[in-house]
Amino acid sequence: MANQDKINNLIELRTKAKLGGGIDRIEKQHAQGKLTARERIELLLDEGSFEELDMFVTHRCTNFGMENSKFLGDGVVTGHGTIDSRIVYVYAQDFTVFGGSLSETLAQKICKVMDMAMKVGAPIIGINDSGGARIQEGVNSLAGYAEIFQRNIMASGVIPQISAIFGPCAGGAVYSPALTDFIMMTEENSYMFVTGPKVVKTVTNEDITVADLGGADVHTSKSGVAHFKVATEEEGLMMIRKLVSYLPQNNMEEAPVFSNGDPIDRLDDALNTIVPDNSNLPYNMKEVIFSLADDGEFLEVHRNYAKNIITGFCRMDGQSVGVVANQPNYLAGVLDCAASRKAARFVRMCDAFNIPLLTLVDVPGFLPGSAQEYAGIITEGAKLMFAYGEATVPKVTITLRKSYGGAHDVMSCKQLRGDFNYAWPQAEIAVMGAAGAIEVIEGRAISKITDEAERLAYLQKKTAEYNEAFANPYNAASFGYIDDVIEPRNTRFRVIRAFQNLQTKKVVNPPKKHSNIPL
Repeated sequence: MANQDKINNLIELRTKAKLGGGIDRIEKQHAQGKLTARERIELLLDEGSFEELDMFVTHRCTNFGMENSKFLGDGVVTGHGTIDSRIVYVYAQDFTVFGGSLSETLAQKICKVMDMAMKVGAPIIGINDSGGARIQEGVNSLAGYAEIFQRNIMASGVIPQISAIFGPCAGGAVYSPALTDFIMMTEENSYMFVTGPKVVKTVTNEDITVADLGGADVHTSKSGVAHFKVATEEEGLMMIRKLVSYLPQNNMEEAPVFSNGDPIDRLDDALNTIVPDNSNLPYNMKEVIFSLADDGEFLEVHRNYAKNIITGFCRMDGQSVGVVANQPNYLAGVLDCAASRKAARFVRMCDAFNIPLLTLVDVPGFLPGSAQEYAGIITEGAKLMFAYGEATVPKVTITLRKSYGGAHDVMSCKQLRGDFNYAWPQAEIAVMGAAGAIEVIEGRAISKITDEAERLAYLQKKTAEYNEAFANPYNAASFGYIDDVIEPRNTRFRVIRAFQNLQTKKVVNPPKKHSNIPL
């Protein structure tokens, strides 16, 4: 064969490989409202930046006549490219080839790009759209999953790992996304579950649909498995690009800094009146976050899960900042099992990737009740405390209103190595609210007062005394637990100045194999 013939043959093979399972299957994929693996990669990455690897890999299975059915690439497209000129590695399962099912060679392709991402210190993005293990390959397929899982574990906290679920993801396949930092799902076509509706029906006699068992709504609002829900794949891919912009390439680098025209000393008079005079009335903490962030931009993580706490990314003077904030608009901002777990995971992720933490506090305490105790609120709350105490990144805490009891300690207090702890003038930092405190402190004296009017007057007097003594930030400030009481409208300036001051912060935890976080 002449050289030109060989070149033409290469071009033909490349064209064939890019068609995956063929035109008919591509059209079927489109008919389901789904993009192909290569279309997804093209949208995700900078134009023309994708370099594909292992295009000519095929499976090696000879069972059940599989040797007669082979496709170039074997059901996954892998390689590297750039997002905003920063290198990322990517793999996208190709549902047009054997339903994207995982074979031994498909797993090897994924493992190769994961190994390369670790080697060069770049994020890995996985796009999942697979029918699960390739049954014809038996245990080799299971071994392939485990090889991927092991790499997810080794990469955890070293390089950012992002998973997009753009189709089915069931059985053993779900554990790779579960081991990554962020999971995104589409509203219509994606689902995740360990066992499907048919198995559930057989074992438990429960009738349930795919969507109700493992759809995007379920995992972004009830289970908390997924962090983002998007209407379309295009929206999801753009969101991944935005998410990557807040993250460093790896744990040895800082997140990129973006120049912007939002002055650091911008004042917002609305913050002076956003907290109601009545401490039992709610307000929207997101309005505070929008006010503090550069250009009012905030990328919320886990938006629909545990809404009593807010987590997400913003920039302050161009620097990426992780925000954790109680939400008085939902359950009064109380901490429960789900909120504690959600925030703890986010804090640890930020700490792993050198992203400073801003904590906005308005918390009345932990949610009481047998349901929470039975669900392990002690351990769940300890996770958040552990995460903050272990974190060595710059930590700035603002107490806006309530900060009561154990929840005060958990929300990045001074004793958990908070670097700068500020409070607004209306902050109430105490063991508990005035009414509850007076019942404990003055209970015996109150019980001896028989006249109702006299008892009420006594209660009001003691409550006022307690509020004056404790329901303010100055008592905590007198002990140095609060570094300064600040004017609300000046919060952005004070926070940015604090983070600027902490840019050279160096704290090292004691040498250990690893901590034993209360899981």
